[in-house]
Parts: sequence; C-alpha cells; structure tokens
Amino acid sequence: MAIEIVADDLPGGRPGGRPGRRRQARHDILFEPVEIGPKLLKNRFYGVPYNPGFGPGKPYTNLSHRSVQAEGGWAAVCTGVLSVAPDFEANRLVETCWDDADAPVLRMMAERVHEHDALAGIEIGHAGSEALNRDSRWVPLGPSQVPGWRRQGIVPKEMTRDDIQRLQREFARAARTGADLGFDIVVVYGSFSYLQAQFLSPYYNRRTDEYGGSLENRARFWLEVLQGVRDAVGDRCAISNRMAVAGLAPMGISLEESLRFIEMADELVDLWDVNIGAEWSRDTASSRFFPEGNQLAWTGRVREATSKPIVGVGRLNDPDKMAEVIRSGAWDLIGAARPRIADPFLPRKIEAGEYDEVRECTGSNFCVYAYTHGQVACVQNPTAGEEYRRGWHPERVPRVRDAEADVLVVGAGPAGLECALTLMRRGVNRVHLVDANDELGGHLRWMTRLPRLGEWRRIVDHRQILLAKAKRRVTLISGLAMGVDDILDYGADIVILATGSTWATTALDPWTHETIPGADAQRPNVFTPEQLLLEGKGPLGTDVVVYDTDGAFVGSALAEQLAGAEHRVRLLTPHAVVSPVSDDTMEGLYLRPALRASGITCMTATTLSAIVDDHVRCATDGAIVDLAADSTVLVTHRESEDELFRQLQGRSEELEANGIRAVHRAGDCVAPRMLLDTVFDGHRLAREFDASETPEVPLRALPDRLR
Repeated sequence: MAIEIVADDLPGGRPGGRPGRRRQARHDILFEPVEIGPKLLKNRFYGVPYNPGFGPGKPYTNLSHRSVQAEGGWAAVCTGVLSVAPDFEANRLVETCWDDADAPVLRMMAERVHEHDALAGIEIGHAGSEALNRDSRWVPLGPSQVPGWRRQGIVPKEMTRDDIQRLQREFARAARTGADLGFDIVVVYGSFSYLQAQFLSPYYNRRTDEYGGSLENRARFWLEVLQGVRDAVGDRCAISNRMAVAGLAPMGISLEESLRFIEMADELVDLWDVNIGAEWSRDTASSRFFPEGNQLAWTGRVREATSKPIVGVGRLNDPDKMAEVIRSGAWDLIGAARPRIADPFLPRKIEAGEYDEVRECTGSNFCVYAYTHGQVACVQNPTAGEEYRRGWHPERVPRVRDAEADVLVVGAGPAGLECALTLMRRGVNRVHLVDANDELGGHLRWMTRLPRLGEWRRIVDHRQILLAKAKRRVTLISGLAMGVDDILDYGADIVILATGSTWATTALDPWTHETIPGADAQRPNVFTPEQLLLEGKGPLGTDVVVYDTDGAFVGSALAEQLAGAEHRVRLLTPHAVVSPVSDDTMEGLYLRPALRASGITCMTATTLSAIVDDHVRCATDGAIVDLAADSTVLVTHRESEDELFRQLQGRSEELEANGIRAVHRAGDCVAPRMLLDTVFDGHRLAREFDASETPEVPLRALPDRLR
C-alpha cells in the first residue's frame, strides 16, 4: 500500500520552535536551576564524565564532541578521566593533566562549553594497580602488593608514604590547573576499581598502618585527596566526587560502608556523582539484561547519607521517569553518558516539548563496542564522533545542491530509513522509500522479536516517526518488490539501493573454505534464521543445533528463543566463548549464565564437520563426535542482496534514457556489517551523494592535529 505523509515544514536544522509544541508542566522540574557549591547549574541535565576513546591524539575531535553536547542544553559537560601522574600512563583511552603541555586543549574545552552557557567539568584520577603502563613501563602503584582482579599478571608496588603524599599533591595540582584553565567543576574520580576505591577496598588494601584496617583508615587516603583538592581550588570550583556505591563484591565494599564514607567526606564535597559496579558491564548495563533506571535500587539510598546534590545514571530516556526520580528526592540531577551520545540535544528537545524527536538510547551498547575497537560511535546517532573530522552536526545537515531531484530508496531497513530521513532533512524535493515487506525495518523486523532485543526496535521507530515529520512530501510504499523494470519506469532521478543482506544458506569449513557436507538450507532439516522466523519453514523436531560462527547476538538470541519453545538446544561455535562480540558490548558476563539457565548446552571451540539426517558431526577438543539433531540452524555469515544493483549496472543506456542520473548502494547491500556501521553508511551516503562523482567512496576525513 502507498502512504503519502505530508510533513511539517522543518528547516534543514534541528527540529524545534514550531507553533503548538509545548513542554508538559510535569517536566518543568527538570529545568529548575541547581546550586552545587559556588556554581549554578541552569537545569537538572548533567553530562557525567565518560571517555569517548579519542585520547590525546584527537584533540579537536574531543572538543567538537563535547561542544555539541553543551549546545544541546546540558547544564554541565565533563571530560573523561584525566591521569594526574605519569605512573598512570596516557593512551588512546586516557587523556592527561600532567603539565603545561596539556593546558591548551583543556582551556579550549572549557571555553567551548562556556560558549553554550554550560558548566565545564574536569575529571581527575589515577588507576593505581589497574594501570597497564605498557608504553611507559612504570611500575603500577597500589595500596598493597595485591594483583588487580581484572589485570592478570600485573602486581603493583605497595605505595610508600612518599608515594601517597606525591599522588595527593598531584591531585591537588591537577585540580588547581583545572581551576586556572576555567573549569567550573573538579570531579575526583574514585569509581570502579581506581586508586581511591582500592584504598577503600579490603581486597586491595592489606596495609597495617594508618591507611589500612578499619574503614576510617581505609578512607584516609581518599579523604586527604579531597581535602587537598578543596584547599587547591577554594571557592573557584565545585567539588564533585564520583564513586560506585554498590555492586562492588570483588572489592569487598558494602553499600553500608559506601554510605558511611559519604558521611565522612560530605563536608568536602559539593556534588555526589554516584553509580554502581566494580565491573564496567554492571554500570554500563545492556538493555538485554537491565531496564532503564536499574541503578536506583542502590544509588537511591545515597540520600540517607547526605543532603548535598546527587547525580545518578541509568540510561534514562523517559522524561516522566526523570521527573519522578527528582520528585522522589533520590537524585537532584539526571546524569547521562549513553543517552547523551544518542541525542546530544535531549534536554533542548524535552524543553521544547518535542518528545517524539528524541533519539532514545537503545541500550545495545554498540557505543561501547565502537569504543573498545577505536572510538565512540552510536547506532542511533551516526554523527557521534564525527563532529570534527567529517563536520557532521546531529541536528544540522547541509542543503542539497539539487533540491528538485526525486530520489528512490529501495529497501526500508536501518540503512534505507536513515538514508531517506537524511535526504529529506537536506531538502531533497521528494523521497520515495519502497520496501518489499509489509512492515518496515529490514532484518530488525524479526530480530527485535528475539529474546531481550525488543528495545532495539527504537532504531526503526525513531526514523519512521521523523519521516512523518520531514520537510517535504514523503512517499512510503510497503509490500512492493521492485524489479529492474520497475525501477527504470519509476521516474526517479537518483536511485539508492539499500536492499540489505540475508543469512547464507551454507556453512563453510574454516580451513578449506569448502561447503560443509549437508550444511545446505535447501534441505528440509537445515534452516537459516530468516527461513525459521519469517518463512515458517519446519518442523524443527525436538533436538536442535544452532551453529554460530557469526559470534554476535543472533545465534545466542535465537538459541534462547528455541529453548523457550521447549526444544533441546545445543549451541555450537568455533569461537573460544559463546558470542565473543557480547564481551565488547558488556553483555557476556550475563549472557552465558542466562543461556545455561535456559537449558541450552553450549559447546565452544567446536567446528561443524557434517550434517546428516538425524545428527551432526563436529570436531571438539581434538575429537570427532556425533550429536543428535533433528534440525540445524546455520548462523554463519551474511551475503549482500545486491542482484538489483548488478542488473542495473548492466543497463546503463536504459538508465540514461529513463532520466536516472545515478545508482548508489548503502548499508548491507554494499557489504554486511554491524548494525552500527549499516546505519552510519546510510547516513554518510545521504550526506555525500552530491559531494563527489564517486559517493560510494567516503570523503576523506580531516586530520586531527593540534594547531
């Protein structure tokens, strides 16, 4: 069916200020100013510290990333953790506040944040015995000579009193530097298993002097750091203390001890910035395992120990929930890292009553995946991390050169939806988005129905909503499978194929690259995910083997769904662990126990050798074994659906005769990739399709060098 949607008249910039849009009165509380010590926050939206992975080598990338967030209405924007001393070395993930060489970039950050009427926060810290120091080869320091539970093979030097005093001076110096450079907030970082938390921890701290033993002694180092920072900055800055108040079982610090520490330190602190977890995966909780606001069960108790302002985090997207938390008195400020990456303009949109414009964080943790492999990126916000090097702004796009062009986008999956939306925001005269399925979303149509993946539907929903609000007339056509002749006759000036990919119907031997005998989904007992979930192929029988060489999320989620349908499921994978990608998205710690609890038998380092009628043969632990299998599901690799593109390439004369100036591809139609990169590609092509003669080749990014 064809649906024509007449959009509101939105300029190429961010949506906002249209008549009739108004913030709900129940959200007014979110825009009240809040005093923190000598400083005043203009609203209750607080940009907590996080490290985007730019490191010292990408100063302007970092500056632009933070500046856009300040522009988006956050009352404060903080740096990530800055090392205070060389025995916590700089690297891609850690910036520094060591000496005058660091001053220019830090000063510019404070200035850029101030340009947008926001407070600038500088976070200072030291990893102690968790410092890797691979390049510097400095010996890590710790309260005792106890190896860190996360850093196998690293044993620190037990800090002497000289070491303790030296690092306390470094904290004070770094705080003074921050104040001198114009920062408004000094954040003393002691969260997770950083140095202050190590002193507080009976696991790390086995000292017998005045810095060990009782809680009062174990707290001494941290309290002296805070006192030194307070003395160094006076009333020039607010002092924030960031700490994890619960979930610290490996550290041996109870919630009650955390609250007692807060009482001890309260007179030295203007703002308590609290989270949970010694393990990052508990704090940066995936939506597959934890709901929004999950930290409140612990951080909500901090009010028992202080009357000072409190900021917490928990992937909050819903302004009703935010307002409820503030009214409850649990927190005074809504902190955010991931929701701020997903939508830097979240405060301004809520303030304007533009609730349906917000790019809600999916909790998929693709941002963390990107961070661990390079630098931060976001499946909802493809401009994240690209603000400087590509000049991309999340709410402003350049006007198209030829506004009269009609563009046909074939395929309404993640790449096609993002591409169509960005084209419309650029002012393209008319965009037609056509999909062969009755429901838009591409592979997310069925993936988001798998266990624990429902919140990923926000990727589709957000773009569908905005397509209904884009600048000019949009035509969405669903349930129409287009062939080459249909495209030639459609009347478009430019064609973009975002036809996606499908799971391969075969499995390949990793050594010979030949098809594994019997691993052919044309057989009745062999399935691909699409055959199983979309085409209704079956029956499966009782014993089901899922063979997952992909290593991401589909294989494990599919196995869990089948187990829930009372099949006996074995999950086989050649990887050393089930779903290695889930470790990069902070989910592995919870995923594998959940699979076991579902009754799934997981066999790692196992390679499929053959599929026979009632069993599979596989190699595991150096042996060949046969396993009962009524059916086998192949989650191996994906293949581009690019036949339309290939056919159109061979009909160049007809393209010209029909007025089609160009045919491009986007997303998985080019090559199957992570969902994060598929959305990015759709956005990039829409930004650059008229910027060069070869828009499928990305424009070169700016080099990032300090000028």
